[in-house]
Amino acid sequence: MGNDETAIGSLKKYLHATFHIKDLGAPKYFLGIEIARSNQRIYLSQRKFVLEIISEAGLSECKLAVIPIEQNAKLTTADFLGGTSQNDDPILKDLTSYQKLIGKLIYLTITRPDISYAVQTLNQCMHSPKESHMNDALKVVKYLKKCLGLRILLSRRCNMELMAYCDADYATCPMSRRSIIGFCIKFGESLLLWKTKK
Repeated sequence: MGNDETAIGSLKKYLHATFHIKDLGAPKYFLGIEIARSNQRIYLSQRKFVLEIISEAGLSECKLAVIPIEQNAKLTTADFLGGTSQNDDPILKDLTSYQKLIGKLIYLTITRPDISYAVQTLNQCMHSPKESHMNDALKVVKYLKKCLGLRILLSRRCNMELMAYCDADYATCPMSRRSIIGFCIKFGESLLLWKTKK
């Protein structure tokens, strides 16, 4: 990529002479990410991937959730409780379904920073999840169904200003007593990087 069309053309010719390549033009779909362009902006979304997650979870006809996770949710694993679980919240029998769903949600955070905190919280329980964790993960999917069209905007209008925002709490995790930190970095109007971590 670059702004010198001559240099790009000569590089393509060199690569074609060295390897067998095919120029498919500007990308429209890459690794599950849909790319839509206009003169002023580029949109990145994973709408098709979200629809697949909804279908696989069997939530095509479900009630929608307004938020991805309850405020101040304190999730603990069965391991933290000494390998046991309360009778009203048993250990999940099918671990792989939970792990696969969380793995897909982690990949979805590429274009959906609005679920990154919820997914990070649910990811802590990957090794010994309880049924309540699966219900919380399905609530994230119900939230995704409610706001299916959200996407990332990369704008051409840019004031060349780099801005970073950060927020943290103190010792919120009930298992490790670690603080949770969230940050995002913007370049002009475009969101470049976001993360929630302990």
